[in-house]
Amino acid sequence: MSTTFAFVFPGQGSQAVGMLDAWGDHPEVQRTLAEASAALGEDIAALIKSGPKEQLDLTTNTQPVMLTAGIACYRAWLAETGLVPAAAAGHSLGEYTALVAAGALSLADALPLVRFRAQAMQEAVPVGAGAMYAILGLDGEVVRETCRQVAASSGEVIEAVNFNDPKQTVIAGSKAGAEKAAEALKAAGAKRALPLPVSAPFHSSLMKPAADKLKGKLATTDFAALQFPVINNIDVAVVGSAETLRDALYRQAFGPVRWVEVVQALKARGIHHIIECGPGKVLAGMAKRIDGEIISTTVLDPASLAEARALLA
Repeated sequence: MSTTFAFVFPGQGSQAVGMLDAWGDHPEVQRTLAEASAALGEDIAALIKSGPKEQLDLTTNTQPVMLTAGIACYRAWLAETGLVPAAAAGHSLGEYTALVAAGALSLADALPLVRFRAQAMQEAVPVGAGAMYAILGLDGEVVRETCRQVAASSGEVIEAVNFNDPKQTVIAGSKAGAEKAAEALKAAGAKRALPLPVSAPFHSSLMKPAADKLKGKLATTDFAALQFPVINNIDVAVVGSAETLRDALYRQAFGPVRWVEVVQALKARGIHHIIECGPGKVLAGMAKRIDGEIISTTVLDPASLAEARALLA
């Protein structure tokens, strides 16, 4: 059985009502749901199972439920296979899931932390004042430079914030800045500029006030040693000490997600199998587009777990 595989954990956007239903009464999934409910003082299992969708999609709920779902799937994997990844990473919020999986954060500490993060992000920019667009079909550097030019000429805030794959980059900033940049990027050859249904311009410099609040919360959060390497979003680096972890998570809140480089860094460590752990298949698809030699799959229900296990055999 190969052990040179990495787990990657999704962020906001992959949530769905009933996303853990296929696990049935799996003891590790049920244990995780009970832990999450206790940590947050509410019935997280009911929210995940029944929604409503509008509640599940609120940032303050989405971040803790995606963390919960990712850890539930990870614990089910460990219980069924006993196989620990050689490394891990997480996209945006998913970085917190990766840190819990690697033992740096307890689930009980991580859940209130990500809810605080979500609340701070929501309060940093009034709903409707910011925007995010996915830019398809352009190189990330072209997107970054075009955003710089639009920001300089308009005085608006607009930045390239998620480098998801070689031809998909997300931009974020003020509503006017995002609209101007979307037009400029289409003129520069983008195939599409899709507005994203989000409530805040995540990972842009407009999130700095949220990050400053988060910094205080991180300072009082306990971090333990990593049981396996986690490659972070902001520096594409493995950080070890509690102090460096706190600093990376602080800067991640208002800095770009360098996902293309994260996947390349995993491959540079000799990893050719990447397993997306948690709801959705977004990161598995990105991995293939980033590097065609990478074999990627998912663990989101018992059937996909069995497939992933067989793939490693």
